Amino acid sequence: MSIFFQHSINSSTSLGIWKIEEPESFFLEKVPVKQHVSHPYKRLQHLAGRYLLPFLYEDFPLEEILIADTRKPFLQDEKYHFSISHCANYAAAIASSTSRVGVDIELVSPTIERIAHKFLNEHEKDILLDWQHLPKLYIQLITVMWSAKEAIYKWYGDGQVSFQNHILMKGDKITINPNETISLPFIFCKHEAIRVTVEVKLFGDLVLAWIVT
Repeated sequence: MSIFFQHSINSSTSLGIWKIEEPESFFLEKVPVKQHVSHPYKRLQHLAGRYLLPFLYEDFPLEEILIADTRKPFLQDEKYHFSISHCANYAAAIASSTSRVGVDIELVSPTIERIAHKFLNEHEKDILLDWQHLPKLYIQLITVMWSAKEAIYKWYGDGQVSFQNHILMKGDKITINPNETISLPFIFCKHEAIRVTVEVKLFGDLVLAWIVT
């Protein structure tokens, strides 16, 4: 078994990360494949993410997963709200029987700085500039912001979202807690202003962000 991290957020919501070390055949024993994913590595990530869901909740009905026009997976009867993400050799999943959720997992890479202008607004850029004198941490925090916004995007689930204009960080300070978790307040304002909080946990160069509402 390759559970890298597992966390019970509350009595009805659970989160986990799977470190992918198994061959495709391992996952195919339990995961039905309805969606065609041709690239072998992406297919392995896809399978690992779904395999993780019944690991979080034994009665999770994998065979009932549908795909919306926005490419968001969902259950018709909403027995569970869930979200899946993957990067490199990791897959993350969150599931809840009561709340809307979103999750994202990212590896920290300097290349994130090249696209930061596409998802950070001017206020957020100013906040991050306070950390520019610490280059490694600066890149890590840009990744945190990207991952947090991705988690909100998945939580929303209906597409057509501007990361710069619809997902806005509230406040002017980033505080990293001693246990390497971060709570980031945002306002999601595509149709109406909704205050949400994204929780972030750091595992070295691995960033995990999630939202539960």
